[in-house]
Amino acid sequence: MKKRLYILLVLLSPLTLWAQAIKVVDLQCEYKNNPLGIEATSPKLSWTLQSNGRNILQTAYRVIVADNNADLDKNIGNCWDSKKISSSASIQVLCHGKALQAAKTYYWKVMIWDNQNHNSGWSHAAQWQMGLLTVADWKSARWIAYDKLPDSERHAPLIHLRGPKKMGTANDVLPLLRKTFNVNKPIKKATIYICGLGHFELNINGNKVGDHFLDPGWTAYDKQALYVPFDVTQQVKQGNNAIGVMLGNGFYYIPRDERYRKLTGAYGYPKMICRLAIEYQDGSTSNVVSDTNWKTAQSPIIFTSIYGGEDYDANKEQPGWNTANFKDNSWKNVILVEGSPMLNAQLEEPLKVFQQFSTQSVKQLGSGFTGQYKPKINKDGTQAPITQPIVKNRVVYDFGQNLSGIVQIQVKGKRGDTVRIYPAELLNAEGTINQKGSGNPYYFQYILKGNGVETWQPRFTYYGFRYAQVENVVPQGEANNQQLPVVVGIKSLHTHNAAPAVGEFTCSNELFNKTFNLIDWAIRSNMASVFTDCPHREKLGWLEEVHLVGSSLRYNYDIANLSRKCISDMELAQTTNGLIPEIAPEFTEFGDVFRDSPEWGSNSIILPWYLYQWYGDKQVLANSYSMMRRYLDYLAAKANNHILTQGLGDWYDIGPKDPGFSQNTTKGITATAIYYYDLEIAAQVATLLNKAADATRYNKLAVEVKNAFNKTFFNAETKQYGTGSQTANAMAVYMGLVEPQYKAAVVNNIVQDIRGRNNALTAGDIGYRYLLRVLDDAGRSDVIFDMNSRTDVPGYGYQLAHGATALTESWQGLASVSNNHLMLGHIMEWFYSGLAGIRQAPGDIGFRHIEIRPEPVGDITYVKAATHTPYGTVKSSWQKKADQFELNIEVPANSTATVYLPASQHAKVTMNGQALQGLKYQESKVVVQVGSGNYHFIAK
Repeated sequence: MKKRLYILLVLLSPLTLWAQAIKVVDLQCEYKNNPLGIEATSPKLSWTLQSNGRNILQTAYRVIVADNNADLDKNIGNCWDSKKISSSASIQVLCHGKALQAAKTYYWKVMIWDNQNHNSGWSHAAQWQMGLLTVADWKSARWIAYDKLPDSERHAPLIHLRGPKKMGTANDVLPLLRKTFNVNKPIKKATIYICGLGHFELNINGNKVGDHFLDPGWTAYDKQALYVPFDVTQQVKQGNNAIGVMLGNGFYYIPRDERYRKLTGAYGYPKMICRLAIEYQDGSTSNVVSDTNWKTAQSPIIFTSIYGGEDYDANKEQPGWNTANFKDNSWKNVILVEGSPMLNAQLEEPLKVFQQFSTQSVKQLGSGFTGQYKPKINKDGTQAPITQPIVKNRVVYDFGQNLSGIVQIQVKGKRGDTVRIYPAELLNAEGTINQKGSGNPYYFQYILKGNGVETWQPRFTYYGFRYAQVENVVPQGEANNQQLPVVVGIKSLHTHNAAPAVGEFTCSNELFNKTFNLIDWAIRSNMASVFTDCPHREKLGWLEEVHLVGSSLRYNYDIANLSRKCISDMELAQTTNGLIPEIAPEFTEFGDVFRDSPEWGSNSIILPWYLYQWYGDKQVLANSYSMMRRYLDYLAAKANNHILTQGLGDWYDIGPKDPGFSQNTTKGITATAIYYYDLEIAAQVATLLNKAADATRYNKLAVEVKNAFNKTFFNAETKQYGTGSQTANAMAVYMGLVEPQYKAAVVNNIVQDIRGRNNALTAGDIGYRYLLRVLDDAGRSDVIFDMNSRTDVPGYGYQLAHGATALTESWQGLASVSNNHLMLGHIMEWFYSGLAGIRQAPGDIGFRHIEIRPEPVGDITYVKAATHTPYGTVKSSWQKKADQFELNIEVPANSTATVYLPASQHAKVTMNGQALQGLKYQESKVVVQVGSGNYHFIAK
């Protein structure tokens, strides 16, 4: 019998003994600290409160915005002064006031009042700089290029795989672009706005600007391109200056070469547009823009492909090409070309080079075939003539970690010596690299100039790898009778999106710690400018993983801006009939089940809703609503008596066959369940946006879909959906499709199925997240523990036991598919929400009200976790001893929490050393409501 709920309320009294001074910190504009390139006309401002007291709630705020520091220092908001506003809002506060001007910098600060009669005083000043809001703001800058791709050779959308031979040339010229200019008076500020397609590397006066990798982010280039703003005040000097830009292909141009390529085609040849805006100390301004006065020449990069690799000929280098004194008489003038019709500031964080890994082991294999070449065998069994060259020496370096990135090599040799590097996730039995599941052949190639130790790394491509096979070289210190180039040093450089890390987790169970790291490596490796499926074979933005693994991502990283970029990509990819394809940007049209799967396309409904719930961003719902409505109209038109049957289903579940299409669950169940979930979300969004008629329509349609779903798939006698698979039953429960009187029986069937398989899982890409959520919500984290504590059946432990260092595409960790894949990382959400117990209260928005509901299961004796929410950092750590349970939590200011403390009915419970009296229970948990602050609970 369910016990009545009694809550011990810790009064949020303004007279509390714990009241302390408060200050405002971490000022953000559009989720960033002091950002450039803001295009919102009413930017969203946020801040957090810092106090060592308890029960702190904001009661009012005042924001001032000025267009100069002097006024801000005098507390004058000449652009906006909100005055004192009685409100607890500290996130998503819209800036009002004067119209904001393109390229202008605005300065702001905040003061707040709290419920304990404190005034924070003014925060430190923060700032943001606006982007370029109209075409006129580019000040007549033009797209410029080395050459123009003939219209007959333009192939966009790109072609799946190799493409026909008639496509034309196999390679393009990778250009250098340069421009000199003079500055004749002191500079106050200099900002450059630049887009280079497919990617660019910017230099000013001989030095690279910033630390970004693969700028700008990938987009649907026939509709949109992204520009990147840089503050270059310190790089531009009085006197002569030079801008130098190197361009790469990216997804903009994929050469038709003999190397690997998932896609082939071209939007055009590489091109660039930029504006350098200079403000002088005397108040005047000037601009340097891309136009016909720029010069261009071929760069030392002689080949680059996002799928095939990169070649660099050091003998083609032109020292000083990006400096003012360089003589460019032999260079030709650029040509004017057309570019993408829409330019927007890069919203998501850039990619950067993060960790570096040295070699863990080095193995020389001697002479042999290059790369993965295998002699061809004729039909009669004889060996075909060998045309592939035999390499004089092959060296395999193991960096110890499968990651997304590039290789940096230091090598010494003769002019013209060529070093080839094959990165790979796996090795063949004989010790050579294996690229079969990751795209083959892919390699980097460096041609030496013969001038001492030469250091090189690729600029415009990357791969997923742990190993590197380097050919025609010897390691330093080894015999070199053939006078081959000597590898002096080699590293793997990990590249990924710079979304800030916000989460930490550890526990006493080492297998779970390793599982956490396994997933985290896949997350980092697949956070590029889109959420990719893998960092090698495809690099495409498959959409299902974004909402299914989204909570795992959000606990660990601040992905607000990367998610908003994903939403923009979906809006651009939506077809005229409302379809959201399975990938965005949709660089190619796969067709059939690989284009129209509701579990993938529904990211257009689910992701904006999840962003609203997690970050409190209502604006993203308003911006996405048209896309949502059109996609739901599309699904309604595709449905047959409200049932959808198209798509991939529970991709990569575990069944008797090799993984791929769903084996245990009919596509109608997963597709229709997600359709119902979409309608439920859309009705709530419509209500929030005051679209009452739409809300009524979606609610009515949801009821009809639910009735049709249960009539078609539910067996009232067995209390099973479809075949009774883990996915079928879990999705029906999670989406609210199960009638209340049957819910307990369906959940019990889920548990019995898992127990009957000796705690083995069968759910795949689509179903596993919902399986975990249903078990967690039903208080069956013990089942989750048992299911994921094994190493002998396919799952996380199995992958680790077989040597995986990043989450793999298949539960079985197959060598034939990707071994660095994001899509099965669902359990990280449970590590935070289940084991540590950090979750949002039902109906909460933005973590304003938190639940701490730890689940001490299995052999786990301690858990420590933290995540940074919009209101600040939430911490939960617990320790289980023989006779007591200890819990330490931290609740950020301007938030409250409900704590569910595991305890027996006769336990003695203390909070911060004081006994709690009159305890009542909810399902064997003491329930305590607390305000902000640090709390130490003991139950024994």
